[in-house]
Amino acid sequence: MFQVKYIVFILWLCDGIQGRTGFGPGEQEWGYVDVRKGAHMFWWLYYTTAPVSHYTERPLVIWLQGGPGGSSTGHGNFALLGPLDLDLNERNFTWVNLVNVLFVDNPVGTGFSYVDDARYLTTTNRQIGEDFAVLLKGILQVVPEFATVPIYIFGQSYGGKMAADIAVAIHEHVASGDLKCNLQGIALGNSWISPLDSVLNWAPFLLEVGAVDEKGYNAIDAAAQRTKRVYESGDYVRSTSEWSRTERVVWRESYNVDFYNILEQIPGDDAAAILRSISSTTPIAKPGEERKTYSEDELMNGPVKEALGLSVTWGAQSSPVFDYLSEDFMKPVTHTIEHLLNTTNIKVSVYSGQLDLICCTPGTYQWVTNLQWINKAHWTRAPRPAFAVSGINEGYVKKARNFAFYWINRAGHSSTENNPKGGRFVLLDVIGLSGKVSPEY
Repeated sequence: MFQVKYIVFILWLCDGIQGRTGFGPGEQEWGYVDVRKGAHMFWWLYYTTAPVSHYTERPLVIWLQGGPGGSSTGHGNFALLGPLDLDLNERNFTWVNLVNVLFVDNPVGTGFSYVDDARYLTTTNRQIGEDFAVLLKGILQVVPEFATVPIYIFGQSYGGKMAADIAVAIHEHVASGDLKCNLQGIALGNSWISPLDSVLNWAPFLLEVGAVDEKGYNAIDAAAQRTKRVYESGDYVRSTSEWSRTERVVWRESYNVDFYNILEQIPGDDAAAILRSISSTTPIAKPGEERKTYSEDELMNGPVKEALGLSVTWGAQSSPVFDYLSEDFMKPVTHTIEHLLNTTNIKVSVYSGQLDLICCTPGTYQWVTNLQWINKAHWTRAPRPAFAVSGINEGYVKKARNFAFYWINRAGHSSTENNPKGGRFVLLDVIGLSGKVSPEY
């Protein structure tokens, strides 16, 4: 059945499509950039299918997955917002029908990106930013028409943390004349910007929603405070281990609450299955739900790899990517956000699905309100209206100057997947098309 479905799919791909055919509908481009000696980064561009006379009339949105080690070309593309889902059905709310979308396997070692030796893996967020500036320069040599097109970087989870230093690196390279591009803004979705603010809010958040009682609260808070003490002692690697330990306390006390959406159905009395689902790329079916046609690994190392003509094993180096960043993992990048707001014209947007636990809204709101930036007083006084799509309230927004915060209703960690209409509203508002293009699908 696998081979029959794949052959039919390839025949569909080749029928009546002009330009470079990749995998799935529409015109695409992809390739590698050697960002350093021994470090090779993979990118995959989907030209927009929006009803415009030329694709350059719409911005270029770069999508960064989290982890670190999560694949944008795999998870971001097929599980969240690309033109096809894991069943190879066309996704009616894909962002490609609104904008050009560039998926990047970042940092090196993620997805189809790879290093010749482990010593070439990144160890700091700053190095990730420098690699990305080199990557973007290489991409624009292949598709130079995007050099003047407005660029927006959307980063989910750890992708948001990486986006902060990526924006700084791009800004510096543009200022020096080394890179020509039109970076307009970054959007940080349920992002790991201030890890301690997230971890320290797990216990009160779970208590407020009824997922734990006072005993559970005390156990989780004790583990979170231990994580904080270890971090403040300067033992950053061990603080990452304590963060992981705190997660396990949360699972124990909440009977396996889903870290990415507290309302998700979860298997009862099987903590091992939950732990596997967090680290595995294979979708684990929830009660009453059928398994997807492909796991991400099966899809990426099967038909996708063949269609794109690649030889690298997708995901082979993902675990080392995380390990090499373990010292940097718990460090905040709030100072980087402040730098962008205070010294550049780059717009910074934050959006948060209210049902997320790992990068919970209370923790996100805490680091946002603690930011020190020149227009903070304007943001504090700004109104917080609701935004609606098709007559339904999908969230709230608060803006001032070059900063915006979006709360997205009925959404968890992957708000673009959980609430597509709310996610599309945020996308259109961030890129300046709100009111010009409908967020409906």
